Amino acid sequence: MFAAVVSDHWAVLSPRVERLNTTCEAAHFGLWRLCKKSIFMTAEDPEGKGCGPISLPGEYNISAAAIAVFSLAFMMLGTLCLLGSFGRGRDYLLRPAGMFFAFAGLCIIISVEVMRQSVKRMIESDETIWIEYYYSWSFACACSAFILLFLSGVGLLLISMPHMPRNPWETCMDAEPEPVD
Repeated sequence: MFAAVVSDHWAVLSPRVERLNTTCEAAHFGLWRLCKKSIFMTAEDPEGKGCGPISLPGEYNISAAAIAVFSLAFMMLGTLCLLGSFGRGRDYLLRPAGMFFAFAGLCIIISVEVMRQSVKRMIESDETIWIEYYYSWSFACACSAFILLFLSGVGLLLISMPHMPRNPWETCMDAEPEPVD
């Protein structure tokens, strides 16, 4: 998730290249900035992605960054709770760790959706030159982080749940206390 948040390759935008031996302006952006690059097109792109590779720094553009920062904070808090739960008799910290990881996953998927909607609005706008786009490796890292964080959060919550009674007629109050190791 950290790699997804700090990088700026969430989406790559390019205009339609209709003629060779001209320049085209391509861009890539992430949560923090939009990078533009003018590329002189001398040959057709064999992958059909339009306007060539991009790797220059550019201007700042904050779109879903605040939500991603909350996600990083939740992830760090969950990690601290998880590390703290390894001490003897501190397994009660698994529940907040699971909640923090689940919240971090939800925040990063909200950030992904905000970014996706931003790209969609930018492409559909009449004032932009970019008509083609694809999501890049940072976007895939954020989606993977959502899956891992959310599933680990739910898993930790399930592990930290109290044990169910063994007999259907037994209530939690009637159950014999489990021995503490």
